[in-house]
Amino acid sequence: MLAPTAVPFIVAPLMAFAVYRRVRGSFGRQPIRTKRMSVRVGLFALFACLTLTSGLQDIRLAEGALGGLIVGAALAMVGLRLTRFESNAEGADFYVPNPWIGAALTALLLGRMAWRFLVLAPMFNEGGAAVPAHTPAPGNSPLTMLVIGLTLGYYMAYYAGVLFHHRRHKRLAQAT
Repeated sequence: MLAPTAVPFIVAPLMAFAVYRRVRGSFGRQPIRTKRMSVRVGLFALFACLTLTSGLQDIRLAEGALGGLIVGAALAMVGLRLTRFESNAEGADFYVPNPWIGAALTALLLGRMAWRFLVLAPMFNEGGAAVPAHTPAPGNSPLTMLVIGLTLGYYMAYYAGVLFHHRRHKRLAQAT
């Protein structure tokens, strides 16, 4: 059986790798990989649906997640307008995302996760102080769900928009 104190040592490297991948994908020229992006859109949609089921526990959690999804999709439209699309001599297509939006979303998500960890850290301390009565259970925060929904909504709508732009660009290129 896994000790509760070992969980952060297992989860932390996985989270660090995920953050590294997210940051790397937010800066510089990125190749348009339609299959990967389609799978990502599907996975983000699945995670969004699963996040919204938090409303079965507390409706405020689902409201936070839904609000984040809506704001994230609107932010994705802004991000798509600020994205540059390029092609090279071999015909490969690329996009250059706006680095400020990606960096801000990553910083917001990391900041919220760090805050939740600091608030919930006493729960993992076996010999430490008692957990305050007002400390919510892990994940039971509408603000956390808002940030998660914001991230999911942004990337789901952004990747779908990049795919839409790419298909339209390909159709126009074939017509000429």
